[in-house]
Parts: sequence; structure tokens; C-alpha cells
Amino acid sequence: METLSEAFCINSECKDFGAKGLGNIHTRGRFGAENDKLLLYCRTCGKRFSQSRSTAFFGLRVADDTIINVMDCASEGAGIRETGRILNLDKDTVNRIVLKAEKHCESVLSNLLMSLKMGNGQIAKLISFIEKRGILKR
Repeated sequence: METLSEAFCINSECKDFGAKGLGNIHTRGRFGAENDKLLLYCRTCGKRFSQSRSTAFFGLRVADDTIINVMDCASEGAGIRETGRILNLDKDTVNRIVLKAEKHCESVLSNLLMSLKMGNGQIAKLISFIEKRGILKR
């Protein structure tokens, strides 16, 4: 979340839940080991939440730049140990970041596929079609 205009209330009971750019989200301070994470506040419902709450970065005690570097290495095909050596990180830290990103991607993709209202057979055919076109590689 680069700007507050992209932030939205994550409280499902708030009348402004999920809506961006309403001006109801403000900063309430900073936190984290390096004081680099924003604490956000919804003026509509009064709830406070982390800037990274609805992202793959939430709960990781590593700088966002480090997470991005790990994901860059992983996307280039580097293994867990190799990525750890390149970035001077423990292999368990790298593994934790990759697994967290995997779970986040799985959640996002499953929600997108459910919104298509397709059955499992239809989804399998769609994935097969995409693979044949060379857009998606396993």
C-alpha cells in the first residue's frame, strides 16, 4: 500500500468495509522493529489495523524490501538455500516467506475462481486451455 488512498477498512462490520478512497483511513502511528510499518485507523468504525494486514507481508518480521528480494530470487528459479546464501538470510526465513506468499496466492486465486462460478471440471478445462496457449507454466 503506497498511499492511503489505496487503503481500505478490513472490518467486515464497518459500513465502509473494502471501499477505497473514501478518506476514512488515517495513520495512527508506526510500529515494528525498524518503525517501518504504519498503523492505520478507520474513522468510520474506529478499528485499528496494520498497513500490511491484507497482504502477503502480514506477520512476517522481515523488511518489505527483503521479502521482495526473496520473491525475485524465487521467481527466477533459485532454491531456498541458494536464495538464503544470496541474500544472507537463514534458509528457514526464506522458506517461511515463500510459504506465506504461496498461501496468500492460493487464497486470492481460489476467491477469484469462486467468483467465476465454475465447477471443478470447468476450471480444469480453463487451466488446460491456458497451459496450451503458453500463458501459464507449471
